[in-house]
Amino acid sequence: MHLTRSFTRRILIAVAALLLLVYIALPVLFGVFVVIPAGAGVGAPPSGFEEVTLVAEDGVPLAAWYAPPSGTAAIILIHGAGGSREDLRPYAAMLKKHGYGVLAIDMRGHGMSGGATNQFGWESGRDVGAAVAFLEGREEVAAIGGMGLSLGGEVLMGAASEYPEVRAIVADGATHRSPDDLLALESERPLYRSFTALLMYAAVGVLSGDQTPEPIRDSIGDAGSTEFLLIVGGEKPMEEAFGRMYALSGDGRASLWIAPGAGHTEAFALLPDEYEGRVVAFFDEYLPVGAPLLYSAAVFR
Repeated sequence: MHLTRSFTRRILIAVAALLLLVYIALPVLFGVFVVIPAGAGVGAPPSGFEEVTLVAEDGVPLAAWYAPPSGTAAIILIHGAGGSREDLRPYAAMLKKHGYGVLAIDMRGHGMSGGATNQFGWESGRDVGAAVAFLEGREEVAAIGGMGLSLGGEVLMGAASEYPEVRAIVADGATHRSPDDLLALESERPLYRSFTALLMYAAVGVLSGDQTPEPIRDSIGDAGSTEFLLIVGGEKPMEEAFGRMYALSGDGRASLWIAPGAGHTEAFALLPDEYEGRVVAFFDEYLPVGAPLLYSAAVFR
């Protein structure tokens, strides 16, 4: 009997330790990872681009590549969490090929940019502001759009209400970056679904000192004149659920493409021609002073 009780006690201790690890320690450790500097080497600019430095309103220097437009529209291009401009080379080349100017930035705490790292981009709305200010200062630019991958899309949509100068935004693979974003999706409201993510966000708030930004859904709704194209991977059900929710928040100003067979931000690699066609048609329609209308947006709706 004594051996049975001892064995049972050990099992209970092991289960408790496992639960503590899964539901407490791992989310906190991931929160630590989110604020670890994400600086990474960045190679030479692509052909036709130059190195530029932007300065955000709080003094943080941001490294970027810039290529002027052959028309008069330019796109702010933003990478995902933990990435840099290196990840944006094929997207930059695609946009430049169609006559768009491109400003590809390293978000603060990423790549070669300065500033503290927060891989949820809670302060990166300021980076969007710096990009807008840079492009507004260029005589050759008369209209501004934005395109972001994963976190980059979340940052652009989250800044849309504050920077209406960004008239058209493509967000590829956007989901959530704050407790408000997560809990806006009804399926994630039960505590058993959201507890670990909420604990992770709390840890990031304590470790970074940053305030959570305006919810993405609210920003989309408040950006009364901005148009949105949301791209999600057809193999990512949660990504699709967030995409549908954000599209509804646009009150008729947002369209959604569910890329069949694609995982997270895989649509361009998997379906390059359709991806290029949809993105260029979108910008051609809503930034009409940009490149010639090479694609009809109606074809992709």
